[in-house]
Amino acid sequence: MTKTERKPDPTILVIFGAVGDLTWRKLMPALYNLYLENWSPDKFKIVGLDAKESNKTEFASRLKEGINKFSRSGKVKEKEWKTFESYLDFMQADFKDPEAYKRLFKELSSIENKWKEKPQIIFYLAVPPTFIEAISENIGKFDKVGDAEHVRIVVEKPFGHDLESARVLNKHLLNIFDECQVYRIDHFLGKETVQNILAFRFANALFEPVWNRNYIDNVQITVSEQIGVENRGNYFDKAGELRDMIQNHVLQLLCTVAMEPPASFEADEVRNKKVDVLHSIRKLKAFEVSNYAVRGQYGSGWIKGKHVNGYRKEKNVDPDSTTETFAAIKFFIDNWRWHGVPFYVRAGKRLDDSQTIITLQFRQVPSQAFPPQSAENWRPNRLIISIQPEMAIRIRFQGKRPGQKMLLNPVDMVFNYTDAYKKDPPKAYETLLLDVMQSNATLFMRADQVEAAWDRLSPIIDFWDNNPSLDFPNYSAGSWGPEDAEALIARDGYSWIAINQELNGE
Repeated sequence: MTKTERKPDPTILVIFGAVGDLTWRKLMPALYNLYLENWSPDKFKIVGLDAKESNKTEFASRLKEGINKFSRSGKVKEKEWKTFESYLDFMQADFKDPEAYKRLFKELSSIENKWKEKPQIIFYLAVPPTFIEAISENIGKFDKVGDAEHVRIVVEKPFGHDLESARVLNKHLLNIFDECQVYRIDHFLGKETVQNILAFRFANALFEPVWNRNYIDNVQITVSEQIGVENRGNYFDKAGELRDMIQNHVLQLLCTVAMEPPASFEADEVRNKKVDVLHSIRKLKAFEVSNYAVRGQYGSGWIKGKHVNGYRKEKNVDPDSTTETFAAIKFFIDNWRWHGVPFYVRAGKRLDDSQTIITLQFRQVPSQAFPPQSAENWRPNRLIISIQPEMAIRIRFQGKRPGQKMLLNPVDMVFNYTDAYKKDPPKAYETLLLDVMQSNATLFMRADQVEAAWDRLSPIIDFWDNNPSLDFPNYSAGSWGPEDAEALIARDGYSWIAINQELNGE
């Protein structure tokens, strides 16, 4: 996972969907920041393709606007922008038109001839899933596509709609490319705090010995969003929270927490360990789903003092939709390290706060020597990993209050990125784009990872698809989800961690 200290080799980055929202908000600000921090290749070309009418000047102007609005480095300075703008080019193209690809391939050859050296060519598909097969099939006609060292393709999620469609898509891509050429991107894995979990676990002798069923009582992962579906109604109403968040983001966080120590940080070694976790997740039977999984859909409510509509009144959403906007699941990982430890995960939209947090709660001490009045505020030891919006790792333990009496209460030790490092960490897409250019696939999902994740969720997907909920909407916007989610964890004697209280150290 270690980055090389050198810049990437000469690179041509071809972005399909170059006028789209992802390019505007994420990809181009990330590429611009890499340029500012001297990580861009010395010879670099960004070729944008889109069916929308535009030209190079309009394309550059739009990208500049996006960088000014979304880049962590602030608004562009004209001197730097002039150089970065020289990297940009634009081609209007129908993604299903073979002639468009002939023009593209001719342009790629022209750039190579001008540079007088062989570039690496990266095809980035910032497009809806319906275009993946057509674009990749046409890229397959490129005479250099078999050069695994120099040609790569990046595919955004969602990767399939279920296990069968994921297998079909993998088969299609692997008929054209080698696995080492396919980069299935999940931006969550590029976040600094997610990567820091591996450093926290495997670079410190202090934590790994207690990272198992002998010491850890339960694990919770929460990915909550205050926003609704915004402009994604067409997509989300066919997907739902289980497919949109749990299958990729949440399960990848679970794998990062639960994986065995890798022998090295070579890409396939790390990914092998994550696949092992997925294969170890206990697969549910249809009759067990209701005892292990809960779904919900938000109704109207209040967010930050503003009244918001329920899901069924969102743009491009079926007014009778039975699509879930919340999902909570109890997983068990049946291996030596984690046998018997429940992993509770939940993800939802229009919740009380936007947080991504992982909490490991440790077992109670076997015996409390302190008198009851001394331990009135006793709390279990916890390790709290906050991924967003705060980036921090907290260890909660018992301490003695100042004074003559032996009174105990929980205190925190905190590592906070903002306090420890004055420089802003790179955004997820900066990390991942640089990894693609440096041929580092550690943070990208392999075909078997994708299929294993779909496989473990298939019983829940099938059950929910075949048994639509009759009580939607079942939670108000601005709450923490449906009551059944509280019941899911309460049956085991636990409660969901109060996120705001944990982060505030209360």
